[in-house]
Amino acid sequence: QVQLAESGGGLVQAGGSLRLSCAASGRTVSRSAMGWFRQAPGKEREFVAFMSGAPVTYYADSVKGRFTISRDNAKNTMYLQMNSLKPEDTAVYYCAARLSGIGSSVPREYAYWGQGTQVTVSS
Repeated sequence: QVQLAESGGGLVQAGGSLRLSCAASGRTVSRSAMGWFRQAPGKEREFVAFMSGAPVTYYADSVKGRFTISRDNAKNTMYLQMNSLKPEDTAVYYCAARLSGIGSSVPREYAYWGQGTQVTVSS
């Protein structure tokens, strides 16, 4: 079993930055694919970014060039650096882990999920 805990969310003005963290416990996730997803009110959960076990990174077009996913294997932690934030980035952000090292943008392919952290970007 893997437990994931996100932190770092908050309220920020448009153009600002936040860094989300996702701490994993229960087992090492250094070879697991991990991803970030987000869900805005009334909308489906959508893909933001993933890092495979290789590691290879992949981003949604909406965040490409503004967000950076990274991981610190020594800390068993994944990060999402979010720059140039926009009001449309407002959502609950979730981290997720796969049993496989192959990355995916499909939520149902992730076995483990954190509880989410709220990110609110004001205009």
